Amino acid sequence: MTHTWTIIGGGIQGITTAVHLLEHNIVSVQNLRIIDPHGEPLAQWRFRTNRIEMPYLRSSFVHHLSSKPFTLENHAEGDSPFLGRYKRPERAFFHEYCEQEVKRHKLDSCFIKDSVTGLKKNATWEIELASGETMYSDKVVLALGAGQKLSIPACLKPYNGQHVHHIFDTELDLESMEGKIAIIGGGITSAHTAALLSNRYPGQVTLSKRHAFRVHAFDSNPGWLGPKKMSSFKRVESYQERRSCIHEARNRGSITRDLLFKLRKLEREQKLEIITEEWTDVTRKDGRYVLFNEQTSLEVDHIVCCTGFEPVLPGKEWLQATIDAYSLPCAQCGFPILTSSLMWAEDLYAVGALAELEIGPVARNISGAQRAASRIVESQLA
Repeated sequence: MTHTWTIIGGGIQGITTAVHLLEHNIVSVQNLRIIDPHGEPLAQWRFRTNRIEMPYLRSSFVHHLSSKPFTLENHAEGDSPFLGRYKRPERAFFHEYCEQEVKRHKLDSCFIKDSVTGLKKNATWEIELASGETMYSDKVVLALGAGQKLSIPACLKPYNGQHVHHIFDTELDLESMEGKIAIIGGGITSAHTAALLSNRYPGQVTLSKRHAFRVHAFDSNPGWLGPKKMSSFKRVESYQERRSCIHEARNRGSITRDLLFKLRKLEREQKLEIITEEWTDVTRKDGRYVLFNEQTSLEVDHIVCCTGFEPVLPGKEWLQATIDAYSLPCAQCGFPILTSSLMWAEDLYAVGALAELEIGPVARNISGAQRAASRIVESQLA
């Protein structure tokens, strides 16, 4: 059987694309398939936001799965589940909203738990799966998450799994940590993790960051959400320059002001120690870890790395063969060169990180997912 649309990736990017296609009657749920290695829609995103117990999302109330701007706000009942001037939604409320959207559009019925291992084009697109099956689809959307490979500092890699874990490692047990804990990282994930663990293990946690706190409401200037900055971005013909622009625009390793206040309060209460150091090496001593540089050292029992993800092409392990086979256009950085409708080849589209040279710095966010889905929808309605 050949499906009309297949979305590879069931995270925020893929589900937002699916909802947009269904809302505009571009495809029926019977002719749509979503492929993802996790058990259900948004599983990885839900796991990661729950793992750090993020109380509120960083995005505002208009950024969600739907093409209808006030869907999330209309879902609210009783006490407002939004925070501050940007009306950032509560995590639990947003999860509940997402579950409702999944049910409303019957996305469970078109969701396939499997991993893609290859993509070929004959009469239609042929999608090879780890299970050994091959699926056929007229149109394919690549919605691969950018957070597929966890990043751990080089000096800590030899000890990975031995009381040294990435915060999003499923093997990490945050419930039964004994002794001193070091959290490595200076961004929003490390801040949420520090707040969580210092309340759970007061006086035992050190947040170690390489730089002073960088305080920003969002992870890029709000001007990137509209024409103010995107107009000039679109005029840049060099994709190398676009990559530089994206890199400069992102407020990487930044936290929100309310989170800074929370950390400083925990520090005053002596529940949390905050230091600014860049560690050059680590050694074992009596079953503990000693992080050190030329000036100082830190001795701990557990190390939790909140150090992001490897900057690699999402899906590269199987996607590179497709790129080579069909000479798909890529920039010097290895990422796709897409049309304005996010088409990479005939009936092959990309969203999320794979679309950032076209969508801009917000491509990986919920707002970027909405923008990408809208581009695809507009191309189908034209």
